[in-house]
Amino acid sequence: MELNLAMVLISTSGALGKYIDMPVPVTIAFRAFLAAFILFLFCKWKKISFEVIKKDRLMIMVSGILLGLHWITYFYALKLSNVAIGMLSLFTYPVITSFLEPLILKTKFQKMHLLLGALVLLGIYFLVPNFSFENTYTKAVGFGVLSAFCYSLRNLFMKDKVAIYHGSTLMFYQLVVLGVVLSPLLFVMDTSGITTQWPALLVLALVTTAIGHTIFLFSFKRFSTTTASIISSIQPVYGIIIGILFLNDVPKIITLVGGTLILTSVIIESVRSYKQKTVLPQES
Repeated sequence: MELNLAMVLISTSGALGKYIDMPVPVTIAFRAFLAAFILFLFCKWKKISFEVIKKDRLMIMVSGILLGLHWITYFYALKLSNVAIGMLSLFTYPVITSFLEPLILKTKFQKMHLLLGALVLLGIYFLVPNFSFENTYTKAVGFGVLSAFCYSLRNLFMKDKVAIYHGSTLMFYQLVVLGVVLSPLLFVMDTSGITTQWPALLVLALVTTAIGHTIFLFSFKRFSTTTASIISSIQPVYGIIIGILFLNDVPKIITLVGGTLILTSVIIESVRSYKQKTVLPQES
């Protein structure tokens, strides 16, 4: 339930990314600053410690930059296509994670994750209408896959940190790093849109980022990164529904085929994860 709530909140990024009419780096910079401010107030209210030991600071900074690259490339994917293609191209990241997790975290490679990741990829194949490099949709998919790679790395780097630090603390520092890195662009790019776009930016900062991503980080305590990634493949389904309701962005029938394949992998992995959680305590 916690992970699915996070997915509903994070999936609002698709419609919001398509709706907000400002340069992408400017949108992400404002998103980072607003969300960081909200999380700062939350941590102060809950008396959550901001202390981070020296050896972890560099990795958190790197994760903040990766988070920024993930958001920027993802929003470009949304601008070049639509909510469905932008979100679903990003969801190559469960496949990427299934390859990277054994290499980075030295976990045992599970063949089932590869099969489920392939099922997700097949679903995305049905959802992308044309892979020709002559159209913007192909460029959008390219940005989406790059976003997926950055997202996978960031999640893996944060896996062991969520056991040490509060999720809000980790997210706060990543947002601060991102905001500082992008702040020079606010002086050279058009920021006039903030006068009309601030309500959508506030929702993006509070609901999608401060709350959604923090809950998602919490889920890493209960799942492997790959498991959380595959279960979170339901996010495009939520995102497409939100796009239909608020932007009238109605997907084609073929989208339902791809969505069904993705949802199938989510159900299979959810059942596998539940069985492992219930069997292991009895064995110990």
